[in-house]
Amino acid sequence: MPAKSQDSTTVDLNLDPRPEVRHDWRLEEIEALFELPFNDLMFRAQQVHRAHFDPNAVQVSTLLSIKTGACPEDCKYCPQSGHYNTGLGKEKLLEIDKVVEQAKAAKEAGASRFCMGAAWRSPRERDLRVVMEMVGRVKALGLETCMTLGMVDSDQASRLAEAGLDYYNHNLDTSPEYYGEVITTRSYADRLDTLANVREAGMKVCSGGILGMGEAPRDRAALLQQLVRLQPHPESVPINMLVKVPGTPMENVEDLDPLEFIRAIAVARILMPQSHVRLSAGREQMDESTQAMAFLAGANSIFYGDTLLTTGNPQIERDRALFDKLGLHPEQRATQADEADTETALAHAIQRQQDDALFYDAAQA
Repeated sequence: MPAKSQDSTTVDLNLDPRPEVRHDWRLEEIEALFELPFNDLMFRAQQVHRAHFDPNAVQVSTLLSIKTGACPEDCKYCPQSGHYNTGLGKEKLLEIDKVVEQAKAAKEAGASRFCMGAAWRSPRERDLRVVMEMVGRVKALGLETCMTLGMVDSDQASRLAEAGLDYYNHNLDTSPEYYGEVITTRSYADRLDTLANVREAGMKVCSGGILGMGEAPRDRAALLQQLVRLQPHPESVPINMLVKVPGTPMENVEDLDPLEFIRAIAVARILMPQSHVRLSAGREQMDESTQAMAFLAGANSIFYGDTLLTTGNPQIERDRALFDKLGLHPEQRATQADEADTETALAHAIQRQQDDALFYDAAQA
């Protein structure tokens, strides 16, 4: 998106980097941020980022797919959808002991949050009881817990909160206007209702979107506007770059310019100054310079490991090397179950013993 010359919607770069958190951003205001000269946008985003976070700390999470494939939804980007032939096999819900084993390994490797994802439209009662047990046992290790299980009603959300779940992930994916081009089996209102149920239950919200699905620039601004309207803002905002998986309807979508992706990271940082903005799916396709710009733009959370849910993720050794080059370090976190800091040097990650078959790509989480 080319930067526009100054007009009535120009952005004041001398604003207080700690302004009152807003939920009433107009679409035109957000578009004006996107249209800033790149250096001005990065400068403003870095100002806001430094006012709220350690600029060299990155929150590190690990994501485990606890149930893979055969999802009844028709999300056109997703290899787990049962509507498409992507070569991904259906797997049953993992045993609790195996999940706990992987959570222990993730903590030893430096993760402060353990995320668990299941390819469901909504959890069934028998499955909900199992994942509640998973939450309790993972939380007892001193890790923050996060789950993405599809839609949840108010009762399901309350029970997950009672089990100790810290975060619930449910992405909006794109703008309301473009949503029908991506998904038809679940409405935008369904997604907003799930987020409302999660918030009402007292859990933290993890919600973002996927860029590069053929959407227009205004759709990217409108997606962020929807996230900003949530009160409070999501504590975690994953910004995903589409991973084009063969067999899905979006396998041949035109690539998004990496600089447009960086702009979205920067605008998200400005709009949601107190949220963790996660550089999520698509990192495998990004070179080190693009990732470095994303951190400069205000991204301060990543998934690490060999895979996310079902698509690739930079290997641990590469993440360690990049952190070393950029002078970054894992964010220190503490939980009620573990008063000590959960940071362990990312360098220790390569020592982790993991069952590769259990780890999948977090592309769509």
